[in-house]
Amino acid sequence: MARMQLETLDKSGLAAEGGGGDALYNLGLMYSTGHGVEADLVTAHKWFNLAAMKGSVAARGCRAELAAEMSAAEIAEAQRQAREWLANQ
Repeated sequence: MARMQLETLDKSGLAAEGGGGDALYNLGLMYSTGHGVEADLVTAHKWFNLAAMKGSVAARGCRAELAAEMSAAEIAEAQRQAREWLANQ
């Protein structure tokens, strides 16, 4: 199981490196549902936020749904992580 998670993360990370909205949105889905990875709302929000910045309307909706379940501190952390990811691109 752990190997599957690492392989999934490796492939997803490579897809996200190009910064494509679809890849970023898919990462948000993975982390919000726990599909192939452990569910993590902060990380999911980060990926949905980045996908929304690339124009994904679906990501905007998912980000809003997650934000309703998160604390202000969790949202702030997700935004910080998104800014950090952008700075490293």
